[in-house]
This record gives sequence, C-alpha cells and structure tokens, in this order.
Amino acid sequence: MANVFINFDEIRSFMEEAFQKVGVPLEDAKVCADVLIESDLRGIESHGINRFKGFYIDRILKGIQEPVTQIEIVRDTPTTAVIDGHNGMGMVIAKKAMHMAITKAKQLGLGMVVVRNSTHYGIAGYYASMAIKENLIGITGTNARPSIAPTFGVSNMLGTNPLTFGMPTDEAFPFVLDAATSIIQRGRIEYYAKKGIDTPEGLVVGKDGKSLTDSERILEMLVKNEAALAPLGGIGETHAGYKGYGYATVVEMLSSALQAGSFLHMLTGITEDGKAKPIPIGHFFIAINPDFFMGIETFKKTTGDILRQLRDSEVAPGESRIYTAGEKEYIASINRTKTGIPLNDALIKELKTVRDNLKINHLFSFETI
Repeated sequence: MANVFINFDEIRSFMEEAFQKVGVPLEDAKVCADVLIESDLRGIESHGINRFKGFYIDRILKGIQEPVTQIEIVRDTPTTAVIDGHNGMGMVIAKKAMHMAITKAKQLGLGMVVVRNSTHYGIAGYYASMAIKENLIGITGTNARPSIAPTFGVSNMLGTNPLTFGMPTDEAFPFVLDAATSIIQRGRIEYYAKKGIDTPEGLVVGKDGKSLTDSERILEMLVKNEAALAPLGGIGETHAGYKGYGYATVVEMLSSALQAGSFLHMLTGITEDGKAKPIPIGHFFIAINPDFFMGIETFKKTTGDILRQLRDSEVAPGESRIYTAGEKEYIASINRTKTGIPLNDALIKELKTVRDNLKINHLFSFETI
C-alpha cells in the first residue's frame, strides 16, 4: 500500500484509546499521544507512531513498564529538583520535570530537574520546545539502552544519548537542535527495518570491526552486544569520533550521576537469563530565562540575526540553500498539518494489530480507500 496517510486527529484519538485500554489514565494517555504525534508532525518518523506499539503498548503488556505513573519528588530546592519516575510513562514524567524546571527559571532565572527510573520519553525536542513556548531556553538529554561503542572499542556501552537545545528567536520558527550523539540512532534503524531498507555503510560495526548494513540483523545484534553504533565522527579518531563519544558520555553522566540513577549496562533491559526487564533510564532538563540576562527581546533578535546570517552565507556548488536547526522540521509541520502522517505497510500492520488485540472498535480511514 503506497502513499497512505492518516489524519492527526484520527491517530491521536486511536492512540489515546489504546493507551487507556492498557491502563494508562486519560490525561496521561493524552500526553503520550501528543509527544508521539509531535515527532511525526516534525517529520521525525523514527520517534513517532513508529514506536507506539513496540516501545509503549508492548512493554506495558509485558509488564516491564507501569501504565500508571507514580512521580516521586525526591529532592526539591528553589532552582533544582530530583524526580523518581518509578518505571512509569516516560513522556508523562518528562513533561512534569520540564514544567518544574520552567517554573523555577521563571522565578529565579535558572531551573534544572533530573530524573531517575524513567522510561523512553519520545522526542527530546518536545521538552525543549516547552521552554521555548515560555520564552525560555530549553536543554534536555537522556541516556538509553547501550548502543554506542567508545572510541577504539567495539562493545555497545553508551546509549544514543541525545543532547538537545531549544532557543526562541524572532523568526516564525525557533532554533531546535535535537540529535543523538551517534551518527545514526536505533529508532532510524528500526524504521529502515520496517521499510526493508539497508542501513548505510559505515554507521554500525560488528565485533570484527567491519561495517554492518542488514537493518533487521543489526537490531538483533545490538541487543546481544554483537554490534555497536558509531559515535558522531565515526569509529576511531580519523574523523574525530572521540567528540561524539565524549558528548555521549556527558549525557550519560548528567542522566545518572546527579540523580543517583542507572547507567551503561544497567540499562540493557535484559536479565542474565535473557528475559526482558525494565530499563530505568534517566533524563535531565534545564530551563534558562533570558530576561535575567539582557532581556528576551534582545536574545530573540540576536539569535534571529545569527540564524539569518548563517542561511544567507555562500551556498556550496550544487546545493540550493542553507538551513538552520529546526527549520526543516518547521517546514515539515506545515506540510504534514495538511497531509497527515504517512504510513508504510509495516506500520499499518502494527496499528491493526493493536486495534484487534485490544478490541478497539475503530475502522481506520485508510481501510476505506
């Protein structure tokens, strides 16, 4: 089935109902659906409804993730806080944490909240954007299942560990840099596997140091620690892979050390006898208030000037134009608001499976085409 799209309202309503069917309270279900939809709206399909079944519904049904989120505030000061998510819904935990950081930043200029014992929180840019909407700078990061090999190593030790920044500007769209510290992330490989596409050469290595390209096989090997993702810059130091390795380590530390959380191989999600178990990942959220410096309008004008000058600089031969971080996602959101979310055959099958298994009375619009 080609060129199939689903309306945002339809998929939102369906996911909210499905989340409730597996025990997620209504308000939390709305948050979870919103985070996933925001990813697809921005054109980041690797972290949107592509992960709805496998990362959330299936994990709840397997008993390795709690549908009802019990948030415990372990420590709280005027500018900082530590939260324990008790293996609840990562999106719900993360939204609460960033909201706390925003509140503190509005009052005192800076706010930082760290989280332990959480679960996958979806697209990191969602939380940075929460701060942007309040005219604040937003920063967030999270550790994850081991995937990245350290420089000169072949074992998957670090997660893909995104380090994400969001800044308000005086333009129609903000600056949002939401990127993993690996060249490619596991979610993109999952997307390739569902579409039957090979992973490009040089992004994943096996124990023998050779590149792997079979997407389905890579996903199996990552779980078994038989393959690893290259950090930004690549394996070794020829193209400065130590930089990506270093930044991934920074995120790992900030996602575990401040909150006394789990790290590295504590996050495999696999017991010694090969059974699935919770992945108690950590996050951090920082909000910065420009009004406590030289004011929000000065900040937005300067960030806008920087971005405009970057885009107006000389374009390389054969290229049409220069973009700045967040611009392509802004363009995608305009287009997808009109078209809806594109679906491939594998994703269509997953949505039908969730519907049928949970006995949801819903006929998808694409089934009437």
